[in-house]
Amino acid sequence: MRGRTALITGSAKGLGKMTALTLAAMGCDIVLNYVNSEREANELAGEIQRLHAVRATAVRADIAVQSEVEALAAQALSWSRTGTVDILINNAGPFIRERRLFADYDAASITGLVNGNLLGVMLLDHHVLPGMRSRQWGRVIHFGFGHAGEGRAWPHRAVYAAAKTGLVSFTKTLAVEEGANGITVHMVCPGDIRGLNKERTIAEVAGERDEESPRGRPGSGEDIARVIAFLCLPQSDYMTGNIVDVTGGFDPIKTTIKSNA
Repeated sequence: MRGRTALITGSAKGLGKMTALTLAAMGCDIVLNYVNSEREANELAGEIQRLHAVRATAVRADIAVQSEVEALAAQALSWSRTGTVDILINNAGPFIRERRLFADYDAASITGLVNGNLLGVMLLDHHVLPGMRSRQWGRVIHFGFGHAGEGRAWPHRAVYAAAKTGLVSFTKTLAVEEGANGITVHMVCPGDIRGLNKERTIAEVAGERDEESPRGRPGSGEDIARVIAFLCLPQSDYMTGNIVDVTGGFDPIKTTIKSNA
């Protein structure tokens, strides 16, 4: 993987950070992306360069804003040694943790969630695809949520769920369209991995209990990063268009709510 360039959105912290470290260890040059975490992003870029002897840079951009998506793509492409992004990991995506009925959303929240989780992802893919096509090689990973591929009702998450399930269809379609160009496209769907666990290894969480998880232990950032790393390997080129749940068997979706009547 040495000499390839990977762009990971939302990668200053959390799952994106663990993915960046994993791909850097495989020899990839890394373009980090952040919105508010400038210090963490720059520190991570320095850490990657020291630990893995690869290039790394950090670029500020909000994926929900079209002009910033364009600027991010332009900076990543111009920074790359080859003028292309070989691996695109679409990790960034706004999420409102507060439970809220669709009728209680304001228009700005609806637009922001759809732009950040669907439209911005599609636009960023669109910017990097020509370079991947020219080299006849590319890896695109979208992020979803556990069981996104089933398209079930998810009360209190209507907008987020609609954007991500729309991304499911786009993932499968793009995989079919670009397969002949050596480009694979997948969606990775993490389980309910919270807080510091997003930046922990499997070994660090192995002795802990998670009573909600059928697996019995909490998920870690490494669980997600290892799956992404496998899908990005050259030898994984026969796999494409997959929606991969990495949840420990946990199902976060409750399809009914209590009536207020």
